[in-house]
Amino acid sequence: MNTRVKRERSQRSVTISTQTTTRFRRPHVFMNGFSFWAIWLRNGRVWKKNILATLIGNLGQPLLFLLAMGYGLGRDMAAVEGLPYLQFIAPGLVASAVMYSAALETTYGSYTRLTVQKTYEAILMTPLGVVDLILGEIVWGASKGLLAGLIMLLALPLFGVVPSPWAVALLPVLFLSGMFFSACGLIMTALAKNYDFFNYFTSLVITPLFLFSGIFFPVQTMAPPVRGVLELLPLTPIVSLSRILCYGRFGEPILLKILGSLLATGCAVLLAGYLLRRRLIQ
Repeated sequence: MNTRVKRERSQRSVTISTQTTTRFRRPHVFMNGFSFWAIWLRNGRVWKKNILATLIGNLGQPLLFLLAMGYGLGRDMAAVEGLPYLQFIAPGLVASAVMYSAALETTYGSYTRLTVQKTYEAILMTPLGVVDLILGEIVWGASKGLLAGLIMLLALPLFGVVPSPWAVALLPVLFLSGMFFSACGLIMTALAKNYDFFNYFTSLVITPLFLFSGIFFPVQTMAPPVRGVLELLPLTPIVSLSRILCYGRFGEPILLKILGSLLATGCAVLLAGYLLRRRLIQ
C-alpha cells in the first residue's frame, strides 16, 4: 500500500515538473492575447493594500530635492537655459520619480515575489507562461513609474511651476522610461542572490543616473568628452524630453532621443526576459 502511494506521488511530481518545463519552453509570446495583464492585475490588487507607503517612499526623494534645490539653492542661482533654477530641475525630477518607482518595484518587489513569497512558482503552475510573467512584471513596474511621474507632474503647480499643454505628450515618454528601468530592475533580480545585491544597483547605477543625467545642470555646458559620456546615460534623453515637453521648448531635435530610448528599452526587455527565464528554469 505504501509503495503504491509513493509511486503515485512520484508520477504526479513528474507530471507537474513536465508541465512546468513545457511552459518555460513555450515559444509563443502570449497564451491568449494579452495574458500578461493577469499578472498586472494581481500585482495591482496587492499594491492597493500599501498604496500610501509606496507612494511616499517613491516620491519622497524627488519632492525633497525639489524643495531643497529649487527653493533653497535655487533662490541664489542665476537662470539656467533661460529658466529659473526651480523650473529647470522640476521636469528632470519628474523623470527621476519614474526611474526610482519602476526600478525599486522590479528589484525588491520582484525579488520578494521570486524567492520569499514563491509567487512566480505559483503563477507558473497556472496556464500562464514565463513570458506572460516577465511582461506582466515589466509593464506593472512601468505603470507604477508612470503614476509616480504623473503625481509629480500634477504637484508642480504647487511649487509655482506650471507645465505647458505639451506635457500631456510627456506621459508616453515617461511610460517608456518606466519600461526601461523596470527591465533593468528585473535584470538585477535575475542575477541577485540576496537583497544586499541591490545595493550595487542603487549605489552604482541609480544614484549616478540621478546626479549626472542633466537634472541639476545642463549637460551641454560640460567639456565635449564629458558631455559625450553623459549624453549616453539612459536617463539623459528622458530628462531632456521631459524639459522640452513640460515647457513646449522645441529648440532641439527629439526624434533621435525617442528612437534611442526605444532601442535601449527593447534591448533591456529582451535581456531581462532571457536572464529571468534562465533563472526560473534553474
